[in-house]
Amino acid sequence: MNGTWVFRKLLTTTTTCNNLPSSWLLSLTSIFSSSPNNLILNQQQLCSLLSISAKQSYFNLGLSVHATLIKAPPVDNLPIWNSLLFVYSKCRSLNDACKLFDEMSLRDSVSWNTIISGFFRKGFINDGFGYFKVMYGCSDDRFDRGTITTLFSVCEGFEFLNVCKMIHTLVILHGYELEISVGNALITAYFGSGCFSSGRRVFEEMIDRNVVTWTAMISGLAQNRYCEESLNVFVEMRRGLVSPNILTYLGALMACSGLQVLKVGCQIHGLVLKLGMHLDLHLESALMDMYSKCGGMKEAWEIFESAQALDEVSMTVILAGFAQNGCEEEAVQVFVRMVKEGIEIDPNMVSAVLGVFGGDTSLAFGKQIQSLVVKKGFGSNQFVSNGLINMYSKCGELEESIKFFEKMVSKNSVSWNSMIAAYARHGNAYKALQIYEEMRQEGIKPTDVTFLSLLHACSHVGLVSKGMEFFESMEKDYGIVPRKEHYACVVDMLGRKGLLNEAKSFIEGLLVKPDVQLWQALLGACSFHGNSDMGKYAATQLSLAIPDSPVPYILMANIYSSKGKWKERAETIRTMKNVRMAKDTGTSWIEMDKRVHSFVVDDRMHPQTEAIFGVLLVLFRHLTDEGYVPDKRFILRHWEDEK
Repeated sequence: MNGTWVFRKLLTTTTTCNNLPSSWLLSLTSIFSSSPNNLILNQQQLCSLLSISAKQSYFNLGLSVHATLIKAPPVDNLPIWNSLLFVYSKCRSLNDACKLFDEMSLRDSVSWNTIISGFFRKGFINDGFGYFKVMYGCSDDRFDRGTITTLFSVCEGFEFLNVCKMIHTLVILHGYELEISVGNALITAYFGSGCFSSGRRVFEEMIDRNVVTWTAMISGLAQNRYCEESLNVFVEMRRGLVSPNILTYLGALMACSGLQVLKVGCQIHGLVLKLGMHLDLHLESALMDMYSKCGGMKEAWEIFESAQALDEVSMTVILAGFAQNGCEEEAVQVFVRMVKEGIEIDPNMVSAVLGVFGGDTSLAFGKQIQSLVVKKGFGSNQFVSNGLINMYSKCGELEESIKFFEKMVSKNSVSWNSMIAAYARHGNAYKALQIYEEMRQEGIKPTDVTFLSLLHACSHVGLVSKGMEFFESMEKDYGIVPRKEHYACVVDMLGRKGLLNEAKSFIEGLLVKPDVQLWQALLGACSFHGNSDMGKYAATQLSLAIPDSPVPYILMANIYSSKGKWKERAETIRTMKNVRMAKDTGTSWIEMDKRVHSFVVDDRMHPQTEAIFGVLLVLFRHLTDEGYVPDKRFILRHWEDEK
């Protein structure tokens, strides 16, 4: 392609053009390098060209233009120098950007905003704020709304809360509080730093709101688990004049996932279909996530199968959905199909499929995934390593979990949580507490999951005082609001220790309505200690919470059996039969030769049944010879002739 023709073509091209073929850019670079004196571009064209070269990361063109400007007579044109500064900062050549910035005889707010955003883009947050401090101290250079939105863009995390408040003060002092873009950035920053009340206040005080304002509010509430309020804001927006966009619907679907409200999610799905947005890749992934978290794996799979295009996110979502809904076999099949079809597997997919592993999942398959991890070079990925720690601990290989944890160069809160949970799962509570102390010494802030594992560990070894210390420190020291799972762990911990009255008082003193987990934990403790009076109370409450479940009847039958109250036990089982409920069949499993064998009570379906029962009979004879006496207290089968 002739270079001069490219140059002439550029002159006739609109200056708002944001994309040029790489061959054009190459030719333009050659032109500027070889014949700079014969080429004349006006300010608007030159700034546009530099902007294109920055956005397309074509650094050589920017260098050539800069060289031309140096050779030409001195140019004291601020927009051109700002455009050059943008090229250097966008292409991540910060040293050159700083040199150019220092040499500029004139600077305005655009110059400062460009150099600050360059540092932020590179991850040098402190340096970026340092330049802002210098800017604020200069009487000639006044910051603008672009500066404010740039500063707010990096305010993500609780540690930035005070920074948000200080910038907010500057916003008010300099009269920018009525700017919509500033208000939007404030809402996003406050929610990003965990200050829900301030974000809400900014939203309520805004006179004008656009789609970004509403979306920031809806998404911010959903991300901070205020899902019900997020949906209320979405409904309020729908009643107004501002129409939601794709990002708005993504935020609303996130709220539906958090609340697990399938009906509302279906309604939003209907709106998306009506507006023709359902083919958007991000919305498809969000819809799959919503359906899977609401228990609608059939609908999630239908969206996955009918999708015109799939990306890593959608494939990760469907794998995670199967894992969350207990569809381990389906998740494994989909993952294997992906591998066989040559789909590019990424660390997130591996992490998602590792999440399906439980006590009955094949350890051999887990080892095959580990081989894939080594082959793909995913070993340094935190999410994958965390998944391997969980996978091995759930499959009974604690030592392998420890090896992966110790080999990790960089550990996040999930890594530490996984190891604490692994030790707790294997009954080594004291080691779990030791890992927690090491986690704190490393400066890693515990999460709600950390405290779930700690409470679980304390429960199994009877460390009630220590467990209550952890429970109280959640909100007091770390600002973590306990969930119902935490309350259930406390009830279980008190119950296991025999403190049934304290467990009951704890439930009755809660500000939240007790749910299934709490009553089941109390009833389980009553069953463990054979307390029929408290057990009857807990069973009644549990039956009200889950009227279609046989669990209250079965546990009460256990309690009566342990106390020899055969009449009451028989009445409980008779009642269960009258309401047409049956006990869920328990399953045992063992893995041999890379195959998992499952068994239920009195199972005669296995092809080697006769050999298995023959061995069991021999073992039972040896046990009785050694003095073993079966404990018949918890036999739940109801014999008609039982006295």
